[in-house]
Order: sequence, then C-alpha cells, then structure tokens
Amino acid sequence: MTRLTYTSGSFGDDVEKQFDTWLKKIRDEDAPTLGHYIGGVWETTGATGERVDPCDTSKVASRYHVADEATVETALAAAEAAKDEWRRLGYKERCRLLNVAAQELDRRKIEAAAVVSLETGKSRIESILEVQEAVELFETYAEEMEKNDGFEQPLATFVDNETNTDVLRPFGVFGVVGPFNFPVALCIGMSAAALAAGNTVVLKPSEDAPWSAHIISEAIHATGFPRGVFNLVHGDAETGRAIVDGKVDGMAFTGSAQVGQEIARKMHAGDYARPALTEMGGKNPAVITANADLDKAAEGIARAAYGLSGQKCSACSRAIVVDEVADELERKLADFVATLKVGPPDDRENFMGPVIDAAAVERFEKAVEASRSEGRIVVGGGRPDLPGHFVEPTVVADLPKGHWLTRDEQFMPFVTITRVADLDEAIKEANDVRYGLAAGVFTEDETEADEFFDRIEAGVTYLNRAAGATTGAWPRTQSFCGWKASGSTGKGGLGPHYVPQFMREQSRTIVK
Repeated sequence: MTRLTYTSGSFGDDVEKQFDTWLKKIRDEDAPTLGHYIGGVWETTGATGERVDPCDTSKVASRYHVADEATVETALAAAEAAKDEWRRLGYKERCRLLNVAAQELDRRKIEAAAVVSLETGKSRIESILEVQEAVELFETYAEEMEKNDGFEQPLATFVDNETNTDVLRPFGVFGVVGPFNFPVALCIGMSAAALAAGNTVVLKPSEDAPWSAHIISEAIHATGFPRGVFNLVHGDAETGRAIVDGKVDGMAFTGSAQVGQEIARKMHAGDYARPALTEMGGKNPAVITANADLDKAAEGIARAAYGLSGQKCSACSRAIVVDEVADELERKLADFVATLKVGPPDDRENFMGPVIDAAAVERFEKAVEASRSEGRIVVGGGRPDLPGHFVEPTVVADLPKGHWLTRDEQFMPFVTITRVADLDEAIKEANDVRYGLAAGVFTEDETEADEFFDRIEAGVTYLNRAAGATTGAWPRTQSFCGWKASGSTGKGGLGPHYVPQFMREQSRTIVK
C-alpha cells in the first residue's frame, strides 16, 4: 500500500475494496461485547454498555463491559506488579516489542480502520490514515528512545576517580484516558510513549469507540508483552475518575479543557505532584491577509474545518480575514464547501461523516439558532435527510466581536468569519482566546508570515497549507504541542520532546 498522510490523496482501488469488504463484514455481524484486558487476561466483569452507530442510530456498533472501581483497582495492581520487570527489561528490548506491535497493527490496518469508521463515522481515508499514524507512533517513540541511548548521558567531572551520569527514569504506572475522535492513534500515542519510557499502563478508551481500542489490546497481546505491562479497562467518565483517583504515578489525557484541568489539579495535589500530560483542545484560527492566495485559503480552511466533521482539537473553526479580501474569500469558501459530500463511510466519495452523538447535534442546532439571530449563515446550517447524526458543514459571518461562537470550542463542522482591518488586528483576534493549539496563515508576503510566526500564541503553526490550514500533523513531521489551555506542559506528541515527559531525571555520581 502506498504510504499516505493526512495531506495526501486517495487510495488505490485494491485498498478501497478491502475497506468495503471489512466494513460490510463488521456491519453484518452482531456487535461484539468487549471485555477488559488485565494482567494479560481478558476479563468480562461489570455491566454492559452500548455504542450506537452514529451513521444509523437504529443500530448498535459495539458493546462493552463497564469497569467498576474494583476492576480498575485490579488493573492498577497488575500494572504495579509488572513495573519492575518492565523497567529492568531495558529500553532496547522494550523498543523491540513496540516495533513488533507496530507490525501486528499494520497487518490489521484495514480491518482496524473499518472498525474506527463504524464507531466514529469518520471517512475511510481519515480512518485508514489514523491507523497508519498509530503504527508510526509505536515506531516513532521507540526510535526516540533508541537514538537518545535510553536518555542516559555523561556529565562533566572534576575528580579523577569520579564519574557523573544523567539518566531519565520511568515514574512507574501511568493512567491513560483516550478520546473518541482518534481512538486508535491517540490511545496508542500516549500509551506507546509511556511504555517506551519504561512505565506500565492502564488505558481507558472512550466509551464511544471501545472496539477500536480493543484492537490495540489484541495487537499487544499477540506481540508477547509481559503480563500486566499494558492493561485496558472499558467504561465511562466514572471509570476514568477511578483511574485518576487510584494508585497511579502519572496521567496522560486527551480531551476537554475542563476535564484535563481537573485531572491536573488532582495529580498535583497530595504529598507530592505527579505528572499530568494533558492535551485539551483548541479554537484554531486561519488568518487571511490581503496578500493571500484566496483559492488556497478557502480550500485549506474547508479541509481543516470539516475533516472528521470538525471533531479534531486542531480543526479550523475561525477564519480571520482582512476586510479588503473578505467578500471574495467568503464566496470562495462557500463554493468549496458546496462541493463536499456528506454521508456514511460506505461511500468512498463522502468527505464528511456524522458528528459523534445526539449531544453534538444539539450543540450544532444551538449554534445555528444563535447564528441566525445574531449573525448570518453563509452556507449550511441544516441537517441532511439521513438516519444518523449528520449535520451540514456550516459557515457563519457577521457575528458581534467576541461572540461566544468565536471563543468557545464547539467540536463540530462550524466556521465563523471575522473581518479585521489588518494583520495586526488579525493576530490580536487570533490570540484572544483561552486556547493555543493550532493556527494557520495565508499570505504570499514573507514579512507578514514572519510577523505571524513571531506573535501567534499556538504550538502548531502552518503557512499557506491548502491541504489543511490548521490540521494534518504527522509523527516525526510536525510536533503537536498545545499552549495556554490547550496543553499542560508546553510540549506535545509526535515530536522529539514527548517521551522524556514520561520520565524523571536522576543524577548519578560514582566514586571508584
């Protein structure tokens, strides 16, 4: 299969047919009831929950057992019992196992992608690329450990018979709570970094995508990891809270700012602070200057705004446009949006699938109502005549300055257009939110680009990216780092500074 990223083109016919076969197979079969993976054993304890198919709410996509507090304690105890063996195994053997897990997941890539599409409704290209990204995250974090020699390096010495060494060492047991929107890539990304660093893991995936995460456990189980090194428990928010409140040495989380900040507060309380690595969303702008290529800008905004139905923390939700070109940009954006097809992933031509659940539909309808009364809907605002949680890609203009739709993360396919006088005002408007994840600029003027990069308050930035104004980060290619309320550490995944956050520093002085 040709290697693609989120900014690449379509797949060949053979891959399309494989995807069709797998999606039909899993749709036709009875939805599985998924168990927990604890200490290398599958457990089927707890009540059962259901994940409704977002493309057809009359059907069930998957079922899962819900882990109660006792089950979570069992999983944490398994991770605790395994942590010394895993740490002492050494980084080279840990990395070897991670690379074997990558190969196992790669072997099941199309099957896993079909499961992701079933549970989340995302398009086939997004799902296949998500699993490809997950494969590369296993490899990327193993590579970081290997090229840094396990993060051990010599220090200076001023005594003849003394050696000094700096070592990064694992914390112990990491809890990981994953999101629905990238249920394979982000669950693997957080878990693989923790594992590479020498920690053991208890993962709680989103209850909206339990089957997607179950495949991760199967890949790790097939690889032959020592028992208890990786554990998975299914459940809802209460299950996640039980992990945070349990005996963990650190937490990794991707999700809302409210929940992420609550986790960070809990981890930093008590007798001593424990690490909380949280990635918490964004309100990401695309700045369009008078010197922009407007065709590039329109395409880049639309692709970043409506991929995965706007349910990416890096999705573009604000177009901030210099007034001189605002009318033309608005027309071009509306024209491009009109070409986007909405529907289930069964049809390869569909660009945008449903939103995740009824609550997301309700948020969309509330935003549309506010836009009709306080602004102007340029395009969209309705719901297609389909049986699932489908809404139209929407563009809104003429909202009052500082309107909540231009400030609060909505997590839906919804873009606001804000007019400004010049680049200076555009950057101030872009920064006037609590978030600082991704931002893009469209200009053919180098000086304007330099000013944007110097002043923008965001960790992931792009210039003139028609493939995605604010989206499309890839392992080893773009680091995914959130500033302000978008992240708790100022360092992000996919890049060279992620794995060290799962370790603490130790200085060793040895006198011979």
